[in-house]
Amino acid sequence: MSKNGSPQRTIAGAPCETCPAHNIGNLKKLGINMDDWDYVVALAGNPNTGKSTIFNTITGLHQHTGNWPGKTVTRAEGGLEYGGKRYKIVDLPGTYSLLSTSLDEEVARDFILFGQPDVTVIVTDATRLERNLNLVLQVLEITNRAVVALNLMDEARRHNLTIDERRLARDLGVPVVPTAARSGEGIPDLLQAIHEVATGKVVGRPHRIQSEPPALKRAVAELVAEIEKAFPGLPNARWVALRLLDGDRRIIEAVKRGELGDLNRGASEQVNTIELPLEVAP
Repeated sequence: MSKNGSPQRTIAGAPCETCPAHNIGNLKKLGINMDDWDYVVALAGNPNTGKSTIFNTITGLHQHTGNWPGKTVTRAEGGLEYGGKRYKIVDLPGTYSLLSTSLDEEVARDFILFGQPDVTVIVTDATRLERNLNLVLQVLEITNRAVVALNLMDEARRHNLTIDERRLARDLGVPVVPTAARSGEGIPDLLQAIHEVATGKVVGRPHRIQSEPPALKRAVAELVAEIEKAFPGLPNARWVALRLLDGDRRIIEAVKRGELGDLNRGASEQVNTIELPLEVAP
């Protein structure tokens, strides 16, 4: 990692440079078939950021739609070849956060958390960047395999807005690529960034809260230990612990009912539950 927090470029040929990060078992449970695909990429973003335009631009006619398993939410999938690798692109529902206050947010959150996509592209509106950073920071709490697409740069220029994408990348700790998807501007750079993160040539060092109060640190550590004991191998146990402490009712139900074990059955065939203390409940 670089000392200033910027994404770190690794040496070609390093161990696991081309190892996929996705969880095939969980992806199947989420309705994603990875046969004949090397990597899976999630597209996340607020509504009206041009996310679907980016999806259509990079996948062309190689796409289809359906519903997420057991949900009424539409799922769009596409694919492309780049750098000798085949990428499956999953267009997640447009959301303002991952706090699961709606079905769309629940679908997006579960895919990023449990599917562990090789890359999550967070599409932002360059003209309203401050509004979009909330989702960016939430995604970066879950994964370091992310790229920020600074979309609608043509509109930003029209409004005389200037964004220092290099400083933003340094502050966020992941690649930031300016794009104007309607004209195709920046799309080649975006594909290159996706490829470099997927193959491990670029490793993110995302910005995360480092100054929790001592009491919160202790509570998180205790919950993480219990979560990992009940659900061995569960990714992002710390994030789950934070959501429990925040009173996220959906995550609380998932823990109590053992749904986390259902999603992570590949790591442990036994479905466990945790008796949560009353203080966790909202």
